[in-house]
Amino acid sequence: MKNPDHRTRKIEFYGNSITAGHGVDVPEGGRDSGMPEDFNNYYTYAALTARHYNAKPFIIARSGIGITVSWFPEIMPETYDRTAPLDPLSKWDFTKYTPDIVVINLFQNDSWIVNRPEHEQFKRRFGTEKPSETFIIQSYADFVRSVRSKYPSASIICALGNMDATRFGSEWPGYIQKAVNQLNDKKIYTLVFPYKERGNHPNRKEQEAMSKQLIEFIDRNIKW
Repeated sequence: MKNPDHRTRKIEFYGNSITAGHGVDVPEGGRDSGMPEDFNNYYTYAALTARHYNAKPFIIARSGIGITVSWFPEIMPETYDRTAPLDPLSKWDFTKYTPDIVVINLFQNDSWIVNRPEHEQFKRRFGTEKPSETFIIQSYADFVRSVRSKYPSASIICALGNMDATRFGSEWPGYIQKAVNQLNDKKIYTLVFPYKERGNHPNRKEQEAMSKQLIEFIDRNIKW
């Protein structure tokens, strides 16, 4: 017999490799190889934050995924509502799980691929021209708007980081802020995880720092 789950708080996360836990268990000074043994979602900022609040986590994350373009054909706006990412007919019933807070941490992969016109997914999504700032902002706003349509009462945190999409001078945090401003929703927030000043994916210590920042942000801004 399963033990009953009495947790009442719920947090949902949408993310890429950072949220999935890519590289969390790479040894100090080791190579970020992308091998399965280096993945560990249990020690990601998402899982750590959920445990801090004794909340039920729902984590939708895939390494390499983006909002406008990914390293593979699928993008998050096309797959987030599926039970099987590659099956467009496998629709998730959003009434089965209604989170109090949604955290979106996407755009890292977009920030790389939009500058690679030779990449097949760039060509597939954009043709021969780099997408405009307006297109990028609108695509993000449309995704958040879609999530909001599923969860009318949830607080939504539009986050970014802690890889080089938030390095000094990056335009990507500004794209998110402009999208959120466009939505004009008092329960949609922005949060930037500072660039960790190191290549590769975040390790346990860096994931812990992200969780600490997210917890402090939630405590300061959201009553639940």
